[in-house]
Amino acid sequence: MYRIERARRATGEVIRQNGVQLESGEELEYLTYPSLEKTGLVRHLITTRLGGVSKGEFASMSLSFTRGDREEDVQENYRRIGQVLGCPPENMTASQQTHTTNIRLVTSDDKGKGIIRPLDYQDIDGLMTDEPGIALVTYYADCVPLLFVDPIHRAIGTAHSGWRGTVGRMGQCMVKSMGEAFGTRPEELYTAIGPSICQDCYEVSEDVAERFIDLEEGTEELRKELLLSGRYRIGYDGNLPKIVEQGIQPGKYQLDLWLANYIILRQAGVLPERIAITDICTCHNSDYLFSHRASGGKRGNLAAFLMLFEQK
Repeated sequence: MYRIERARRATGEVIRQNGVQLESGEELEYLTYPSLEKTGLVRHLITTRLGGVSKGEFASMSLSFTRGDREEDVQENYRRIGQVLGCPPENMTASQQTHTTNIRLVTSDDKGKGIIRPLDYQDIDGLMTDEPGIALVTYYADCVPLLFVDPIHRAIGTAHSGWRGTVGRMGQCMVKSMGEAFGTRPEELYTAIGPSICQDCYEVSEDVAERFIDLEEGTEELRKELLLSGRYRIGYDGNLPKIVEQGIQPGKYQLDLWLANYIILRQAGVLPERIAITDICTCHNSDYLFSHRASGGKRGNLAAFLMLFEQK
């Protein structure tokens, strides 16, 4: 459902492989989705911690200008990503995330914002465009990356969905927004649910859990559908999955954001075979992917990049 790739720093040559072990700083390593690539319309990737120049708690591919990393190191990291994407930083557009479900329609006037130009918008957790050559950039360190490709209307979207965004049905909001802006129909979309914190690692309070219990109500068939597809997380015990499980401590619960976002996309009309799911936990793999919980907040940011090919 996803692929791990390496790009040699000197040449940009991509080496496809299955493992995740890599000497940090030697090669850039990132995740891609074959289902999105097969549309023939996009370049995309979700970064790992490997292949950049940042140091210490930001090592090494941090893409945040706001967490204390050296600006020149972050700019170099963007330059390296740009080499792989075929998109210079001045053609990238960043979100300004505050756990909303607000989505911005990005145009050529937005190129470079949040990367080499100041942002003139705020409270934006989703980006969408139908203009080729603009790389949409959204950020993560336990929350869920959501990617959307409409091959019929040649449009794309990326979104950040933590627990607040998921309760707000960010995935559904993106499907609706792309429909209004581009004429996108949900059954035409190819989507991906990226790496985030897994249910075993994500403990939440009762007030948060209650909101997801409401979301789960009446979803037995969708949860069974995912379980029978064989695409649910590796090592699962085979029982019908639940978005919320009772935690070890009284008043604590374990939350499954992957499952919740799958259900939201299905309820929005996205076809099951067009939803790719990543089963890599950021918290379990905090040496490979930035995790807010595992690091106690001392970390950089991963990023998702999605761009339409320039038309020839």
